[in-house]
This record gives sequence, structure tokens and C-alpha cells, in this order.
Amino acid sequence: MVSLSIRQLARAVLLSTTLTSAAEITSDTHFYGQSPPVYPSPPMTGTPSWAAANAKAVALVSQMTLEEKANITVGYTPRTGCSGETGTVPRLNWPGVCISDAGNGLRNTDFVNGWPSGIHVGASWNRNLAYQRALHMGGEFKTKGVHVALGPVVGPLGRVAEGGRNWEGFSNDPYLCGTLAGETVRGMQEAGVTAATKHYIANEQETNRNPSGDVEAVSANIDDKTLHELYLWPFANAVHAGAGSVMCSYNRVNNSYSCQNSKLLNGILKTELGFEGFVVSDWGAQHTGLSSAAAGLDVAMPSSSFWGVDGGNLTQAVKNGSLAESRVTDMATRLVASWYQMGQDVGFPARGVGMPSIFYTPHPPVYARDPSSKQFLIDGALEGHVLVKNVNNALPLKKPKLLSVYGYDAPSPLEMNVGGLNDLIGGTWVYGYESVLDYLSFISGAPATQIAFNGTIISGGGSGANSPAYISAPFDAIKEQAYRDDTSLFWDFMNVDPAVDTNTDACLVFINAFASEFVDRSGLHDDYSDALIKNVASKCNNTMVTIHNAGIRLVDQWIEHPNITAVIFAHLPGQDSGRALVQLMYGQQSFSGKLPYTVAKNESAYTNGGKPSLPEGDYTLFPQSTFSEGVFIDYKYFDQKNITPRYEFGFGLTYTTFSYSDLVIKKLDGVCTAPTPPPSPIIPGGIASLWDVVAQVTATITNTGNMTCSEVAQLYVRIPGGPLKQLRGFSKVGVPVGGTVTVEFDLMRRDLSTWDVASQGWVLQGGGYELWVGASSRVLPLKGTLMI
Repeated sequence: MVSLSIRQLARAVLLSTTLTSAAEITSDTHFYGQSPPVYPSPPMTGTPSWAAANAKAVALVSQMTLEEKANITVGYTPRTGCSGETGTVPRLNWPGVCISDAGNGLRNTDFVNGWPSGIHVGASWNRNLAYQRALHMGGEFKTKGVHVALGPVVGPLGRVAEGGRNWEGFSNDPYLCGTLAGETVRGMQEAGVTAATKHYIANEQETNRNPSGDVEAVSANIDDKTLHELYLWPFANAVHAGAGSVMCSYNRVNNSYSCQNSKLLNGILKTELGFEGFVVSDWGAQHTGLSSAAAGLDVAMPSSSFWGVDGGNLTQAVKNGSLAESRVTDMATRLVASWYQMGQDVGFPARGVGMPSIFYTPHPPVYARDPSSKQFLIDGALEGHVLVKNVNNALPLKKPKLLSVYGYDAPSPLEMNVGGLNDLIGGTWVYGYESVLDYLSFISGAPATQIAFNGTIISGGGSGANSPAYISAPFDAIKEQAYRDDTSLFWDFMNVDPAVDTNTDACLVFINAFASEFVDRSGLHDDYSDALIKNVASKCNNTMVTIHNAGIRLVDQWIEHPNITAVIFAHLPGQDSGRALVQLMYGQQSFSGKLPYTVAKNESAYTNGGKPSLPEGDYTLFPQSTFSEGVFIDYKYFDQKNITPRYEFGFGLTYTTFSYSDLVIKKLDGVCTAPTPPPSPIIPGGIASLWDVVAQVTATITNTGNMTCSEVAQLYVRIPGGPLKQLRGFSKVGVPVGGTVTVEFDLMRRDLSTWDVASQGWVLQGGGYELWVGASSRVLPLKGTLMI
């Protein structure tokens, strides 16, 4: 199996330029061979965790005709609000499946909840909350007759700071992202709904994500080591958790479209990772017929001109000898096995029963909201807020006499309603554009505004948005608290330079940073919001800033202003946004979130200045994005380049203080630590022994303050030859005042291994592994060494 290193990729690009004598490349044949072929597509093997479902699927599919098998591999125009529907086999009573958006909650329907988005879950650093969110969210999908939820998102990982969809994922660190993705898959599927982990792989920008006119989709040019150690890592977690589906992405990887890239699908996903589910294309991401089938694509959405309206072209290809029938059989078997694996053959609601395609005509209501979800909705909203500045304990607020509230993000959107007959997209509510004045700029791909000026945001935009039952905006909750405290209020949500009453106890400024599918952000801060903050701070000596941010938001235009006493990254909390924020600002709950990314002082500190790659030079028709930084993104890049961030990865304040002590590092007795993994079968997630625990680390946390709070203890490891440090463990624990808690971290073989390109395997090196435990990636008071 051929693999390219970063140096080889760079040489290939340079050689391409030389050979063409600076002429524009006009044919895709120029790139042939950059992604090596891997055939045939391996059939589903029925590993122990999938054996029963596989046996049932084999039995059912064996009764299908070739035409019936081909028919269920293609999508049909939904008659409901499902995002997509597969073909059916009425003769055998197989109903097909409903597939719907997305990983942050069910979109485009009524009577469901608006959950915290992925970035908010990432900021919580809470495994159990990720699981509970997915479990309850999955119940809503099931009640509405949805078999497959299109999530979680682990790609984009976050290489491009301005990426339009970074907010849908958990973190740009693969360990944190992968851990929370695994919990999400587990929760979703325990609810009986297949999790389609996406977007596979290296789908790091929206710019040129699809071909347009004569211009092909952008190619993520990525070496084998970087692919395995960074971008594949969270997908392995998801597959190990049992993911029943993986969605292949729009972009090309090493100049081969992801949904027809045999190296990625056949070689890595289905062979190396032992994936037992089905691969579904992103909507319209299929670009070939036989090539995509042979490369490992199993289901084409939302339809397929390549495979035929009812899979007829696949049928014809089998009959004329162009495609083995065994490949079509495996495609159908993988889809049906996932259906059995989730128990969807017994008592599952009718397909899309709770999701009408049109809301302004009569339709029967299907109520999917479960009262037991309330606690997890509010807890999820609470724990994803990150307090990064709190001068002289300005927070929590203590029954102020007068508050002044400013900023376009404080109130609820002026509209959250289903669309009418002439609405282009069925209502701004469909894609999370309630607060955006000009949503057409997003869906057209034109340069889009950086802020949502029409009210607070609880999610980003696009197919990853959800459908909240209501929106508790910050100002809604502030008014309720003011009523209880007899606090007077002034507010101005319109002016960039508002007047300020000199008797105000605090000025609360609310801004946002909006992002959406279809288009990357045009910057990491905006002049209007920065001016608003500076204008208020110039008149108010107790100015507190809250940012609802769908991605990284820079703050250095004003962060050191002496009158700015508190700053909160509020992320995307879902429908209980304001209710959660007020509980935190008034000390009814403590902040406990930590940043799942690094906040720089300037855009230039990020890879490529935080910007997406553009078509240029010889590659105007074939945009290239070469990941020459390797694994060094976010905090690893900052460490490598010795850049001081404004706020480091993993940072976040609480209403108390903690101390760390008693670091203990123990290599487990009797565990094999040979360089290569001990012989073991391939299970979902890869070689079974990669998931063996080889060492354990413990530390003690003491609450030295005066409020019971939760702390996120973080373990970082320096793997020989790798980045200065990499996150390899975290534990969120509540610690009472004066109390101590012992945190424990398990280190698996995969956590300490590196990918060896030559041997095409994971290698555990001998020697010393430096370990640190602390409160963030740059506050690590405990240090020790693990000897292998």
C-alpha cells in the first residue's frame, strides 16, 4: 500500500508545476496516482459485536433480487421532511430508511428540542453530558421516524480557523473530539438510531468544497502520518463505539474525490478500521458510477444519476460484467445490517412519520420532546460557557440596582416561524438563520456577514442547525432575574455608541460570531462589534462582554481595556441559552467550561492565517490545499512556533481555585509494550490490542476556594519525535470546598503510539514519555515520566 509523506507530496506538487511549464492544468489525469488504488472493496465480516445483525442481514438480502438490492442503495425524493430516503423492498416488508440532519439535533421539524451545538459540548469537556445529549436527542429522532442521524461531526476538525462548519464539531484536538464523538455515537445508537459520523475526511473548508463550473472541488493533500495521527483519529473512536454509518465528504483527498477514494474507503475505513456499517455520500458528493461503487461507497444520496434512478445502472453493470454482484450484495447487506443492529426491525415508527414536508398545511402532530431531557438541556447549556476574564471577582452579580444591556445578540430573534408558500428555503428556521438579516448570502456562497444582527444565536447555520422548541435569549432571562432582585434595567440593541447611565452597576454587552455551512467566515472578528464594546467600555467602568461564537473569536481589539471586567465565550448553548447564562452570571451555578481551541492574539498565529485555500496559479481549475504543517495545528502549532496565545487550549475560569498534587504514574504489570501491537483481531476501530490500557496516571485536586465547583483536569503527553505535548486524558470532577478528589487517566497503546509510514502500522517506542497534569495546556503544575 503506497503512502505519501509531506515531503513527497510537496515534491509532487512542485514537479507538477515544473512539468507543465507554468501552464494551467486542465485535466484531472494530471493527478492520477496521488491517491493509491485499493481494491476490491472488503465485504462486511460480521465481527462479534455485529455478528447477529450481520447474520440477519445476510438472510434477508439473500432473498432479494439483484434489482431490489440495487434499489436500496440509492436515494429517493422524500415524501416527508426526511433529508433523504432509501429505496424499499415491499415484497420482503423492508421499509427503507429515513436519513435526517443532523448531529446537533433534528432539523426542520416541530416538537423537538434545540440542543447545544458540537462546539458547546466540546467546551464542556464532559463525557457523560455528551452521552446523555445524544441519548435524548436520539430518542427524538426515533419518535419522528428517523433511522439515521447525520452526525456526529468530526470533520472538519478545525484546521482552518475561519472554517464555516467548525462549530458543528467538538474540538480541533483529535483526542477531545474523538472521545466526545465516541460517547455521542454510543448514546445515539442506544436510543435505536444509527449515527452517521461525518465528514470523511479532511473536509476542512467550505470554500470550493464542491465543483462549480470548470473548477473541481478543493483537494486536501495530506500525508499518511498526518492522516492517521490527526484527522482519522476521531473517526477511529466513532467506529470503535460502533458507528453504523460514515458519511464521505465533498472534497477531494490527494486529488481523488472522497466518495470514490478507494484508499480511504476500502483501504483505511473498511480494512484498517474494520468498519462494519455503510458509507453514505454527502448530498451530491457522488461524482462517478462504477468507480464509487468499487471504491467502497454503499449508499448514494439524495439520489443517483450515476447508479440510476432505482439503481438500474448498477444492475446493468452486474449483468454486463462491469461490476461483481457481490459488491452490490455487500452494499445492501451493510445498510440492512445497520438497521438490524439498532433494533429498527421491531417497533420502529413509520419512516418520517413526525416530519411533514410542508408545515403550513394540516399535518398530524408527533410530540418528540421528553420531559426527562430538560435537565440535560440546561446542564449542557451551562457547562459549555467559558469564563476567560473576571477582574476582582466582578462576577457573580449580586442583586445590582441598575444594569444596562447592550448589543444585538441580547434579545430573541424577531422571527422564528415556518416558511410560507413563497419562502425560498421554507423559513429561516429551517437552516438556523433566524437571527440573520441576509441569509441568501450564505446559501449562495457569496461573502457573508460575520455577525447575526437580528438577535441572539443558539446554533450556527446550514444543515447542522436544529429546531428549538423556544429560545431563551439573554435579555429574556435578565428581565426575569431583575424582577426577582428589584433591579432596574436600561437597554439599547440598535446603536453602536449607546448612552450609559452613570449610576449603572454593570454594563452587559452581547455580541456574536456567526458561521454557516456553504461559506467560510470572512474573519475572526468584526469592526462593528469591536466598536460597540469599546464605546460602552469608554463610558462604563464595569463592562462585561458575552460572545455567542460559532468558532474562534479574537478579542485583542479590546481585551486589555481596564473597564472590561469580565469576558465569556458563550458558544452555542441551544434553546436554554439565556436561562443558563443568567444562572452562571449570578452565581447560582459556577462556570466550568474550558476552551476546546486556542484563542490567538492575531489571525497570523493560525495555520495559513486561519484562512481557506483558494484556486491559484496552475491550479485555478483544481484547487489545492496542502497540509504541510502536518499534525501541528492549534496548540501544537503554537507550541512548535513558540507563539503566546491570548487564551490557551483548555483554559477556563471558575468561581473558585484549585491546587494539584500527588502525581502517580504506573505502567501496568503484564501488559505488552513491544513496539508493534500484540497479535489480535481487527475489530471496529482497528487492531484490538491498540485499545489495551498500558499505563495509568492519577493526581489529586483540592478546592482551595470558597465555592463548590467542577474542574477539568487534563493530561498531556510528549511522545518521542512528536509535538511538545498532546492531550491524552481529561476528567471533569466536582470538588467541594476544602475537599480533594483523585482523578484517574487510562493510557491506551494507541495514545502513546506513532504511525509508521514504512511499516504501515502503529509503533510504541521505547524510552521516556514526559507527562503533565494540570488545568490547561499551559498551566501544568504536575510533571513526571513514564518509561516504556
